[in-house]
Amino acid sequence: METQQLTLGSGLPADVMSGGSGPALLYLHNHLGRDWDGFLDALAQVYTVYAPRHPGSDEPDELSSLDGFADLALYYDDLLNALGVETAIVVGHSFGGMAAAEFAAHCPQRVEKLVLIDSLGLWLDETPIEDISGVPAPRVSTILSGSAALTEELLSQPEDPAAIPDFMVSRFLSQAAVSHFIWPIPDRDLRRRLYRITMPVLVIWGEDDQYVPPVYAAEFEAGLPDAQRAMIAGAGHMPHLEKTEVVIEAITRFLNG
Repeated sequence: METQQLTLGSGLPADVMSGGSGPALLYLHNHLGRDWDGFLDALAQVYTVYAPRHPGSDEPDELSSLDGFADLALYYDDLLNALGVETAIVVGHSFGGMAAAEFAAHCPQRVEKLVLIDSLGLWLDETPIEDISGVPAPRVSTILSGSAALTEELLSQPEDPAAIPDFMVSRFLSQAAVSHFIWPIPDRDLRRRLYRITMPVLVIWGEDDQYVPPVYAAEFEAGLPDAQRAMIAGAGHMPHLEKTEVVIEAITRFLNG
């Protein structure tokens, strides 16, 4: 795995981790920030994985050039150009799923297949999604995962006290960058653009997700022209980390099919 610092055609910078070999796969991360974890390691066994930080995660001023998801979609279009990648498989989790869906709707010719994992982007008044930026810390632990060990790992601070300030700033900036696009609710009329996502889509969802309830998996599947759904038993909002082998198997079947 290596990290590249790129300058896009727009002049905006991009920070991209990459690893593996094979067909290109673009992974878009959630609000907690980008980490190269066991899930990406598993994908990198078969694919060349590119994992960028969302713009604004390092430098908030970048967001002044990105007013909405149309701009964000063009950012990832420019990113693929800078990487020399014509088309890619795109995988996104949570906010990253929302960004991936918008990218696929705006630039469908760049996306071979799309995988949405417990994705934001739709809204049901009868089943609202909590504003995670305003949720008390104990509640965040509950809604992210049913695994206490996993949530402790996800939310833990570095052991080295000297590294804690930088870690806290990085976590804050990542959450602020996401809030720029989803506050006050994560609904930017994506539903009206779902018809443009014509490539095959796999919708993966944790059956016990308490952040984005599983009813949203059915909403995505019903609204997309060519979608299938995989519900992951015993998993919450982080099925790719809670049940990595099961999720990798589902993705592998989908991509090979």
